[in-house]
Amino acid sequence: MSVVLIGPPGAGKGTQAVRLAARLDVAHVASGDLFRQAIAAGTPLGRQAEDYIKRGELVPDGIAVQMVLERLAQPDCGRGVILDGFPRTDAQAVALDAALQAQGRRV
Repeated sequence: MSVVLIGPPGAGKGTQAVRLAARLDVAHVASGDLFRQAIAAGTPLGRQAEDYIKRGELVPDGIAVQMVLERLAQPDCGRGVILDGFPRTDAQAVALDAALQAQGRRV
């Protein structure tokens, strides 16, 4: 099961994602958390994302997609995932659909 929560900042996506993930026993993946963790760890993707974030820009689709897909490949996402803050663009949604379809999964 892959669930996407979409809404403006402050709409409650994070709050509901935590609740849903606990109730459904699936992983909660928040793109903002991924960015912060990658930046703190100093990963190559984190350093790239940090440059955009410091300028107040959105992280480009390619970087965001790669971070999320790497996270979705982790064992705890095998049963399912609640995505919070991703996808944000049409290109990210297309990439997510393609990656999930390749795994026999869907949103």
